[in-house]
Amino acid sequence: MALEHALLVSLTERASSGYDLARRFDKSIGFFWNATHQQIYRVLKRMEEQGWVTAEAVAQEGRPDKKVYTVSEAGREELTRWIAEPIDIAPMRNELGVKLRAASLGDVPALCAEVTRHRDQHAHRLELYRTFEKKDYPAPDQLTGRRLHQYLVLRGGIRVEEGFVDWCDEVLDALQRDTARSLASDPKGTRQ
Repeated sequence: MALEHALLVSLTERASSGYDLARRFDKSIGFFWNATHQQIYRVLKRMEEQGWVTAEAVAQEGRPDKKVYTVSEAGREELTRWIAEPIDIAPMRNELGVKLRAASLGDVPALCAEVTRHRDQHAHRLELYRTFEKKDYPAPDQLTGRRLHQYLVLRGGIRVEEGFVDWCDEVLDALQRDTARSLASDPKGTRQ
C-alpha cells in the first residue's frame, strides 16, 4: 500500500489540513500504517499534483493560511481501483523472533526482559484498542457501511495484539521452564 492510499482513505472520512490529517493519522490509520508528518505533507503535495486531492486555502487568525484537502473525483477513482487490486501477503518481520531463535547464544534473562517489555507494550496497545471499541462501537451488531468497516479494522488490531500478548506469555513460560530444567541438570552451570 502506498501512503497515498492511506491518506485518501482518511480524507474520505473528513477533509483536513495536513497538520490535522497528520494528528488524526497518528490516532487511527497510523496504528496500521505509520508515516512521519513530513512524509504526509510531501505525499499530499504529490497527490494534489496528480489531481487526487484538491486544496482550499483557509485563513487563520494570527497564523498563515492553511490548506484543507478533500478527495477529488480522480482520487475516488484511484481508491476504487486500488481497493479492487489484489495484494500480496506481506511477510512478517519480527526482530524479536530472530533474537529468540538465537537465545541459546546469548543472555536469556536479558531476552526475557526484552520479551516482557514487548508484551507490556502490546498489552497497553490492546487495552487502548479495547477502550476505542467500548467507546466508539458499543453496539457492533448494528453497524453498517463505513462504521462497520472501521470497526472490523479495529477488531483486526485487537486480534493481532491479543495474539502477540499470548505469544509473549508462551515464550516467557517456555524460557523459564527451559532455564529451570537447565539448572536442574547442571546446577553449577558448567554446560552451555
